[in-house]
Amino acid sequence: MISRAKIKWVRSLEMKKNRDRDQLFVAEGNKLVGELIGSLECEWMLAEPLWMATQGDLPARELEVAAEGDIRKVSLLKSPQQVLAVFKRPVPNLEDADPANQLVLALDGVQDPGNLGTILRLADWFGIEHVVCSPDTADAFGPKAVQATMGALARISVHYADLEIFLKVKGRTTPRYGAFTEGNSMYEHTLSSNGILVMGNEGNGIRPSVEALVDRRLCIPSYPASSASAESLNVAVATAIICAEFRRQQRVK
Repeated sequence: MISRAKIKWVRSLEMKKNRDRDQLFVAEGNKLVGELIGSLECEWMLAEPLWMATQGDLPARELEVAAEGDIRKVSLLKSPQQVLAVFKRPVPNLEDADPANQLVLALDGVQDPGNLGTILRLADWFGIEHVVCSPDTADAFGPKAVQATMGALARISVHYADLEIFLKVKGRTTPRYGAFTEGNSMYEHTLSSNGILVMGNEGNGIRPSVEALVDRRLCIPSYPASSASAESLNVAVATAIICAEFRRQQRVK
């Protein structure tokens, strides 16, 4: 039976200050934990025997077999599955996020953790290895964001940095794209295989100080252009559409 101390420890990681202090995060669910276990260092795992029997060797520093009801006691989800694990947060090197030879995604103040997690999953799908987030972007290692990534954290490096400095230093010799509700249709741009793509806050878009450093303004045109439509798209949906166009153009070339 899981101890009260373990329950308290895992539940404490629901708070960002504790995740930052311990450099740990919680992942739950059969598929999600299965995706992460081979790539990230696992500090502790609580799993039901039936799930463990299908996994082979589990490289967890501490592995605990769940008794009936244990996972529900510690879970941060409404509908717990068969396994919960605590992983060490990866420590990526921002120098590796080099837009000179790859497309780097930058997020300016994305607030909703579900949106953030979905964007990381999209980055994984479209082969974008580095996502650079402004300090006020949601925490990629919070429970809701982690669940929404569906395991993308095993392959995506998430950086938190001053976007203005990043755009000035890393983007000075590469294209710096930004998504706006008003701009030039992305279908009228020749999109490169490298550079920085900035996506903005759900309500306010890209902040003016970051916008000033963008030299290629993209928009997703509504259809038909003359008809009334929604004011804007969800940031995760917009990210998917724009990234798909980047990759489509590269396949055509």
